[in-house]
Amino acid sequence: MEQRLLIVEDDRLLAEAGADYFVGKGWAVETCADGVRALEILERNHFHLILLDVMLPGMDGFALCRRIRRDSDVPVIFITARVMEEDMLNGYSLGADDYVTKPFSLPVLYAKAMALTGRVRGKGKFLEAGRLRVDTKSRQVWRDGERLSLPPREYELLLFFLENPGRIFSRQQLLIRFWGYDFDGNERVVDNHIKKLRKALGLWGGSVQTVRGSGYRLEVDHEKT
Repeated sequence: MEQRLLIVEDDRLLAEAGADYFVGKGWAVETCADGVRALEILERNHFHLILLDVMLPGMDGFALCRRIRRDSDVPVIFITARVMEEDMLNGYSLGADDYVTKPFSLPVLYAKAMALTGRVRGKGKFLEAGRLRVDTKSRQVWRDGERLSLPPREYELLLFFLENPGRIFSRQQLLIRFWGYDFDGNERVVDNHIKKLRKALGLWGGSVQTVRGSGYRLEVDHEKT
């Protein structure tokens, strides 16, 4: 099946160079220069990968990524001249899969794209860590073969941690990722849902660790009983 790529980049020359390179590798490529137009395209078309600039007219890359993640798990690679760690962490918390900084090598970008889309295709419908098993299509979770009952928000948190094992996410990043920028509450809502997730996981709940002064992370212990 032909791989389909959407490049959202307002630098016309950069977008054309990227499109030409991927087309030469057999991909079907569409480009656009602003976030609002990209959202319209995504509502009508399916893509296997999105290359997304951070600084865009209409809707910036962070906001667009958050909108994409409401409905889709399509891999997203941010393309940016901004190399601040906070920007990168914010992008990851919103659901981005990787970053490349300008200027970049097209062969390296292509290698990242192939590795990422290959992992997505090969992952199938199940995600496993330690003694946990998640069916991402049916949204069912098992621990040691026993099916667990998780509310929707706790399921989404677990899935996010499983996809990013060992990575620390601050309360603010989790709040933005799951409740959005315009949420009226405070960060305590994150703590409350983490507590519910731990309770639902039982003995395995301690793997969702609190990192003092930083946030939360999932530590996977494959020998955990």
